[in-house]
Amino acid sequence: MDTVRRIREKARKSLKTIALPEYNDKRVIEAARIIEDEGVAKALLLTPDKINPHEKERYIAEYYELRKAKGVEMDAVRKLFDDPLYYAAMLTREGKVDGFVAGASHTTADVCRASITCVGIEERLRIVSSCFIMVVPNCSFGYEGTFIFADCGVVPDPTPRQLACIALASAELGARVLDLVPRVGLLSYSTRGSAQGKAIDNVREAFGILKEMAPDLLCDGEMQVDAAIVPEVAKIKYPDSPVSGRANVLIFPNLEAGNIAYKIVERLARARAIGPLLLGLKSPCSDLSRGCSVEDVVDCVAISAIRA
Repeated sequence: MDTVRRIREKARKSLKTIALPEYNDKRVIEAARIIEDEGVAKALLLTPDKINPHEKERYIAEYYELRKAKGVEMDAVRKLFDDPLYYAAMLTREGKVDGFVAGASHTTADVCRASITCVGIEERLRIVSSCFIMVVPNCSFGYEGTFIFADCGVVPDPTPRQLACIALASAELGARVLDLVPRVGLLSYSTRGSAQGKAIDNVREAFGILKEMAPDLLCDGEMQVDAAIVPEVAKIKYPDSPVSGRANVLIFPNLEAGNIAYKIVERLARARAIGPLLLGLKSPCSDLSRGCSVEDVVDCVAISAIRA
């Protein structure tokens, strides 16, 4: 797929170091080999011999200082660091690597917890969320068949402000990684007041906040998905929309809608779903589906390298 090829080519130009803590997962091992062979990034597979025991002790002490006010005990911290995931997160925090990718054998909650507590949340957004890059074959919509879907993995029921922050972070990722001009559609079951309800009110309020945060961003909402991505439908339902049926960043009203949508598109349209890519952190971290392929790992590493 052209989108995937472009992502890998762009990653080669930066050649960042990305940590892979799941050293005993066969998919991750194979992905690390491909990443090195193709020059996508410098893959640091955190096998036990790559973990410096003195550095690990220092990270344990630092993490304890960070979390002791929350009632975390030293024994619990030591147990956390039995997993290389936290070592990878602390390497990222310290800048010794440019990011990390995990999730092949960890839950999203595991990866998010390590990312938030070690790497930290970006002050500007104050929320961690996620997105997928969806590459749909034989599709004329979006950006040459490519979309950003958010949030599909982290925030269950976002407030209007959180929804606006998710939209902004997703648009910025699309521009940085894919070199696209973001056109953001805040999705609903209503287009321009065709229905009423609290969920619709949340999307409308989110749109207002987003316009205040990023006045020059091409965005609109509330809108149904056909009005967001199909120009012919947009001419009928919403002819004066700045998105004009050409949305390439789709923001779902809640996690339930987003998660269902990306899985339907992935399975029925045979799309590539790359992610979840974590948003709102101080350094790039990517989650993986536990059903990920080797290619998924490679592409998440490439995206993390571009974002670094």
